[in-house]
Amino acid sequence: MPRPDPADPFGTAALREGTLLAWASSPTRLREDAATEADLVRAGYRDRVLTELAQNAADAAARAGVPGALCLWRDGDDLHVANTGAPLDEAGVQALTALRASSKTGGVGRFGVGFTAAAAVSEDIEIRSRSGSIRFSAAHTRDALADRGVPAPESGIPVLRLAWPASMPPAPGWDTEVVLRLRPGIDAETLLDGFAAEAVDLLLELPALAAVTVGGRELTRTCTEAESGLRVVAVGERTWWEYAGPHARWLVPVVDGVAVPVPQDVLRAPTRSDEELSLPALVIADVPMQPDRRRLLPGAPVAGLARGYAGFVAALPPRQRPSMVPVPGFARSEVDALLREAVLQELRAHPWLPPAGGGDDLVPDRATALTGLTDELAAVLADVVPGLIRPDLCGPRYAAALGAVDVHRLGPARIAELLAGVEREPAWWYRLYEALTPLVVDSVVAEELAAIPVPLSDGRTVTGPRTAVLGTDVGHLRMPWVRLVHPDAAHPLLTRLGAGTVTAVDLLADPALLAAVEDVDVDDHEATAELAEVVLRLAAQVPAEAVPRELGALLLPDADGELVPADELLLPGAPLADVLVEDAPFATLDPQVAEQYDAEALRAVGVGWGFTVLRAELPTGPDHDLPDEERWWGTLDEDPESLVAVRDLDLVDDARWDRALSLLVAEPGTAAALGDRRGYTAWWLRTYASLGGRTLGHLRAPDDEAFAGLLDPCPHPDADRLRPCLAATGVESTETAALLLDRLADPDRTPAPAVTARAHAALAAASAAGMLDLDALHLPDAVRSLAGSIVDAADALVLDRPWLAAVVPADRLVLGALPTAAVLADLLDVALASAEVSGHVTGPGRATGWRNEPAAVLAAAVAQRPLPRGPLVVHERLTVRCSGAVTGERDVSWWVDESGTTHCTGPGLAAAVAALSPPEPR
Repeated sequence: MPRPDPADPFGTAALREGTLLAWASSPTRLREDAATEADLVRAGYRDRVLTELAQNAADAAARAGVPGALCLWRDGDDLHVANTGAPLDEAGVQALTALRASSKTGGVGRFGVGFTAAAAVSEDIEIRSRSGSIRFSAAHTRDALADRGVPAPESGIPVLRLAWPASMPPAPGWDTEVVLRLRPGIDAETLLDGFAAEAVDLLLELPALAAVTVGGRELTRTCTEAESGLRVVAVGERTWWEYAGPHARWLVPVVDGVAVPVPQDVLRAPTRSDEELSLPALVIADVPMQPDRRRLLPGAPVAGLARGYAGFVAALPPRQRPSMVPVPGFARSEVDALLREAVLQELRAHPWLPPAGGGDDLVPDRATALTGLTDELAAVLADVVPGLIRPDLCGPRYAAALGAVDVHRLGPARIAELLAGVEREPAWWYRLYEALTPLVVDSVVAEELAAIPVPLSDGRTVTGPRTAVLGTDVGHLRMPWVRLVHPDAAHPLLTRLGAGTVTAVDLLADPALLAAVEDVDVDDHEATAELAEVVLRLAAQVPAEAVPRELGALLLPDADGELVPADELLLPGAPLADVLVEDAPFATLDPQVAEQYDAEALRAVGVGWGFTVLRAELPTGPDHDLPDEERWWGTLDEDPESLVAVRDLDLVDDARWDRALSLLVAEPGTAAALGDRRGYTAWWLRTYASLGGRTLGHLRAPDDEAFAGLLDPCPHPDADRLRPCLAATGVESTETAALLLDRLADPDRTPAPAVTARAHAALAAASAAGMLDLDALHLPDAVRSLAGSIVDAADALVLDRPWLAAVVPADRLVLGALPTAAVLADLLDVALASAEVSGHVTGPGRATGWRNEPAAVLAAAVAQRPLPRGPLVVHERLTVRCSGAVTGERDVSWWVDESGTTHCTGPGLAAAVAALSPPEPR
């Protein structure tokens, strides 16, 4: 084999000669070559100068087994592109001049057809290499054609078909250098700026290329393997995560540790093509391309590129994985449609979804997303709803992505369905309700959860909160007659879903409970014990007055083990037992039961300690099983708003009322009942209770002087607190009236005159008010006079005219209130003084007027009374001649005659003013 010419190491002369002979012999061939090169420059390789030169540099580095480096700089109008790697060889030169052929056996470009892109910016191209240099020149080619007499084609001179040897070596430190003498009108600086923008993509696309320097600005690529299986690729200040599949590499930009989906891109094979994609990651694929590397070859295996994509997604941080799922949308190209569907199929078929609570990744068709899922809810539902994915992936943000890969999505209604039949402890249900609460944002969600199971206090589980009620501080009690939510599961969410709420008061008043108390089998000791447990535990949580009296029928064991209604039992050691009659219908509660339950609760249901208080709101009649209740009810003008009454007063031993009253006063509940004078308790005690053989209503409070001398003071030490149960300061009944009449006629009684007058006034007022049954009164034969003496009723006179008091003897005069004197006379069957006594004034007097008498005016002013009206006659001495029950002449200080004229002595003016003029209103 002949040695190459050192001046032409690649044999370019022979290559030129062969090409020129072909053109000379076939002008058509020349035109074809010119047109082909022009087409490649204008279409196939437009805007791909740097891409094609970078591919050549990457292949050279790969062949040499060194990190590839590419450097671009400007020297005047010349653009220099230098690279490291294998130098130019003869086969490469032949490929460059052959136009339609390439010498590469691997890589993506080794001085093949793609080098034609250089002709887009230059007609004078020099390739300098350590092995030799060549030059392409449109001017030289034009001269060579002229020398051969071959006319130049109209489409232009083909630049890259004829090569000439060149002598310049590459720049120091570089293995190959391409010098492009730019065409007129091409700005080198603008071209470099464009190349700088492409540099980052080229470093990602061409792994053999490690560094690119454009105009002094160097970009390098570094790669770091991550534990997740990803490779961290950094170019300058930008970072990508890369994952290599069998037929493609996938890259996604990373900002602050977060993958940022790519909105749109093109297929890279490995450099950018014209196949538009809408995948969220960059695709650098190994796939057959057309010669200009802009489009895929027909029938290229696009679907195979998706293999490994699920592994790429699974290697990402869990929260970022759904962002790598292609969401539904219009494909940007046919290739995009095929590749998107292949990627989705890849994702559907492999595990990559992170489960809630950790563990192995889930395949999408076995995964479940619950909108609004939280860590707490996921933990509760872990063994109920299989395949739940992480809560942070269940929100609306990722709904489209999860739907694209067929992840099952649950709503609240489906959750309620899945929970049907689930058996769990009540505390588990509480945690479930707590975790579901954030999901219930409106009535729609509440309706979807309407069928959620609810555990009850009796161990059952029912469907739906609307049929259940939540207890407020009712404790852990089994109540089969009410759907009471178990207290360990009672959550406020249930009320939002339709559950009612009840208190211990509500439960005690429940007709179902009252029916259970009435219907319980007395022979079923277990049932009665359970019922007593419920009632007494509830009663311990409410005020005693809130416990229905019907619960007094609750069966409890007595000291002998017999079941007895609660209101027929007494607590052990009850002081009430000491005041009752010997045959009282009360047994003693079993001491063990008394120790087991709260004493106040036992008392509230009727078990006695002291006296029991009955309370009823808005009573409508005497139907409360109280002794003599109907008689008391008849004393009322209208139905009371409430009834508060002490029970079993009729069972007190008459000899023990002293202790019974002390017991009533000592207990706050019964003491309050004593305070209502018109109430049943005070009435009954006034009527039937006795101390020392004396009815309580016939005794007065020690400090009550209204009827002192007529009524005896109450001897009980708590008499002041018993005041409503004692005699009143007035006459309230026929019984009291009869007592006072008898006492007034009793010679052994010595009431003061004021007491006598007050008693007479009270009797008359009661009679005038219609409070007395006159037919039931037995009138004594004698009455009490103002003088305190007992006088025969036939001889007594009731004072009805104040001036008559001056002539009627005090031991015959009966005094009450003047306005009701006629009523008193009728009541006592005693004559009125004015009817039995008359008088005639004798002697002269001076006619005058009230306003003219200083003494009268002074008396009226002092007494704060108006002056009387009518005629006035003033006498030095005033004598009245009496007739009737009183006879003879009597000296008086004032008198009113039958004509209405007032006669007065000077001293009598004050008395007349006081008697005849009512007090002035204040």
